Amino acid sequence: MSGPLPDPFAGQPDWAPLPPRPVEIVPATGRVELRGRRVLVGLPGLGWRGDLRADERVVQGSRTYVPVIPEHEWYRAEADQVEVFAPLVPVERVWVETLGDRPAPTGTVREQGIQLVSLDGPTHRAPTPVFETDAVSGRRVVHVEDAVEHRDLRAVTESYSGADGDICVRVTPELEWYRWAWRGQPPTTMEIPVHLLWIE
Repeated sequence: MSGPLPDPFAGQPDWAPLPPRPVEIVPATGRVELRGRRVLVGLPGLGWRGDLRADERVVQGSRTYVPVIPEHEWYRAEADQVEVFAPLVPVERVWVETLGDRPAPTGTVREQGIQLVSLDGPTHRAPTPVFETDAVSGRRVVHVEDAVEHRDLRAVTESYSGADGDICVRVTPELEWYRWAWRGQPPTTMEIPVHLLWIE
């Protein structure tokens, strides 16, 4: 089979799960809370780095900076109440992940192939249903059930056939995902049917 899989929810708007709200990227120079938020750093035309968390702005002299911490270190600092090194990044080089509004269902098919973006600022792709992806293990996922979004989850397996015959993925809270790395402590996981999971 060479083409994309057919949408199993096409034509079934009454029971098809709603996608989660999309991640939107806004400049940290705006009026947005920063403590604990996911951020990206970089320069227009050069590139962006993610998997970072921010602390509150710091003013030194006439410049404003944002303490930026790798996400695994942020979780370790919060869980173990330890101090970690946080480089100060000029606020104009920091963008914050926020949640946008859920788009109205349109019934349109997702564009295939290369999708070009502007290098003026970081972008984030729209949420993708897990059943449309090639690989999910280690990715950020959103579990949407009854229009309630459960975020800050990571997939720990690829898709598999569950005991009840559903196609499932096992997920864990991000804190446990990172604790698995720094302590070697296996995470507790939940089995979620793929039609309720989206790549964030």
